[in-house]
Parts: sequence; C-alpha cells; structure tokens
Amino acid sequence: MKANFRIAAIKLALSSVFLLGAPLTAVNAYAADATSSMAVGATVANTCAISTAPIAFGAYDAVTKAEINTTGSVTVTCTLGAATVVKLNQGLNPTGPSTDAVPVRQMISGANLLPYSLSTEATMATVWENLTGVAHTGTGTATILTVYGRIAADQNVPAGTYADTVVATVTF
Repeated sequence: MKANFRIAAIKLALSSVFLLGAPLTAVNAYAADATSSMAVGATVANTCAISTAPIAFGAYDAVTKAEINTTGSVTVTCTLGAATVVKLNQGLNPTGPSTDAVPVRQMISGANLLPYSLSTEATMATVWENLTGVAHTGTGTATILTVYGRIAADQNVPAGTYADTVVATVTF
C-alpha cells in the first residue's frame, strides 16, 4: 500500500507541475514572427486664402491740393512654402493708357475722376500692378502685405464722394 500511495503522490505531483506549468508554456508557444509594412500617406495641396483692408484716403482738400498718403492691406494665408504672386487689378475706372503692367487708377464721383496710385512701398517707387504682382512665399499663417496709397498733389477736382474698387488676387 505504501508503494501505491507513493506512486499516487508522485502522479499527483507531476500532474500539478504540468497543470501549473501549462500557462507558462502557452505564453512561450509562439516560435516565429511574420511582418508586413503598412503604407500611410496624405496629400497636401498648395492652397491660399486672401482678404483685404480698405485704403481710406479721407478728405482731399481741393484748395490746398496737398498730397495724401495712406495704407491698406492684403492678407494672404498660404500653405507653408507655396510660391505665390499677389496682384492688384486696375480698378473699375482706369484711364485710357492704363494696362495691367502699368495701371492708372482713378476714383469716380458722378462723371468726375480723381487719380490715385497704389504701391508696394512707402516711397511709391513701385506700382502694385496686375501683371507680375508681388512675389510671396506661404508661411502657413496669415501674412499681411501693406498696400501704400497716394493721391498726388495738385488735383483740381470738384467736391464729391469718390470711390473705386480694386480686386486683389493671389495666384499659387
């Protein structure tokens, strides 16, 4: 009986070892790995948004006929690194010799015209035109481009409220 008891005890002990060891063996049951690469992609296109702030010359004194200078702005928001060009058209009332390359802009009040200029710089040396425009590289955030405006001195015009509309375009 002692032998049978010993055999039964050994069997029980071995069974317990196998049962307790089974989960450990199952964790290590993986013998190899297989891999595959997953492609991930996106397309980012160049895009831009544009807005403007007006050029308000205020009151032009037709007696003293002094020059008036003021500013407005064009705000462009373009994709980071996008090569763009910002152009200003001739307005609604250009004179006969006006072209996209050399715009001669005028505000109108009834049948009366008041010439003015728009430039890329305060010295008014470079007209902001509609042919080559102003080069700009997108930053991914809003960029404000100042538009310098001038009513030249010695304009002999009648009283009235003068206005024009200039279209700003960003090409990208």
